[in-house]
Amino acid sequence: MGPKKSIPSSRAHLPFKTSNKEKRQALHVKQKRARDSISRDERFRRKREEDKNPKLKEERLRRNVPQTLDRKRAWDETGDNGEDQLGLSVDVEKVKRQKTRLEKGEAHEDEPTEPENIRTEGGEDEDEDSMLGSESEPEEDKDGSNVRLIRNGKSQIRAADRSTSPAPSTMSTNLDLTPEALAARFPTLFTTESPPVPKILVTTSINSTLHREASLLTTLLPNSVYIPRSAHRYGHKFSVREISSFAANRGYTALAILKEDQKVPTGLSIVHLPHGPTFHFSISNWVEGKKLPGHGNPTNHFPELILNNFRTPLGLLTAHLFRTMFPPQPELEGRQVVTLHNQRDYIFLRRHRYVFRDKRATEKSVVGTDGKEVKGMEGIRAGLQELGPRFTMKLRRVDKAIGRAGGGAEWEWKGKMEKQRTKFQL
Repeated sequence: MGPKKSIPSSRAHLPFKTSNKEKRQALHVKQKRARDSISRDERFRRKREEDKNPKLKEERLRRNVPQTLDRKRAWDETGDNGEDQLGLSVDVEKVKRQKTRLEKGEAHEDEPTEPENIRTEGGEDEDEDSMLGSESEPEEDKDGSNVRLIRNGKSQIRAADRSTSPAPSTMSTNLDLTPEALAARFPTLFTTESPPVPKILVTTSINSTLHREASLLTTLLPNSVYIPRSAHRYGHKFSVREISSFAANRGYTALAILKEDQKVPTGLSIVHLPHGPTFHFSISNWVEGKKLPGHGNPTNHFPELILNNFRTPLGLLTAHLFRTMFPPQPELEGRQVVTLHNQRDYIFLRRHRYVFRDKRATEKSVVGTDGKEVKGMEGIRAGLQELGPRFTMKLRRVDKAIGRAGGGAEWEWKGKMEKQRTKFQL
């Protein structure tokens, strides 16, 4: 039989193959240029059609939704008290919404149902930003801060919050969705009283060399001080419980212990004083601010706090821990913001300085998650400058008290938890 006849391709100038290496390379270059040219013509043709009919673009964006692991996220089936268990992957917001619908369905028509959260300044409850402050019970709003009224059953609590953003993130964490049973298990984190001003003691593991890294943490955490642990061979090696007792007697609200391996930060343990709980995180990808391209220098202003994508009971517990480590009222003149973004159980910590400026003629307007321009921000652009340090954390264990010996582990990470790639703990 003779050789097979090749079928000409519309995307290539030379449809046949040859045994000559140089000709094959030239053929590959021509085919790639031909494909790029066809793709470019198709892209510009689609753009011309969408400019004439904007509905075509909306239909294309609605149809072309990427299928990521976050969109395929699987949740555990829960019962009546499933939202209170730390080991279950439960969407607390979804469970609360289902309970609200059931209560409304069982309520009589003549009895109006009240929403769970009522804001005094108007706006929907779903539009709340993640920059939430500590709960307090002031009689009057003397400083002019935003005040809202929260109704949990029969009790009413007035809480001063951080200012909400005009365009809140779709992944922002709503700390008001904390289950009541979870708050009863950790009353020190979920207190209705006004929490004290954060005062943090930063130290390291025994005989550590991370003095510079620990000092950088004091610039990240407001009202924090670094005390190195003694490395002298005749010095007393204080335990974590002894250091916690020392710090609690002197008014500290949290203890942060930085751990190392081969002179690199590998872990961070945070003790909520005076009685716990204790959170153990692993650290990776530590980068100092001076090594970041185009970095800025931080100031002593209290930063704003953004907590993103903490959705499960364990995630809300972790978010409340970070909330207690930052002052509820930031100093906006510093224009600094600390972001804790949870993505697939990895918590990415970043610190930026932002600036608002006028939009240039060559720049596009700010676009929301729906692909449309945000109203009220047509001529405004925002710029970010990272200050550092940046690192990634992963929660490994949660202890009831100070250390595992105090009351046992409430939750601990295990390798089998990541067997299913679409199930996450936070």
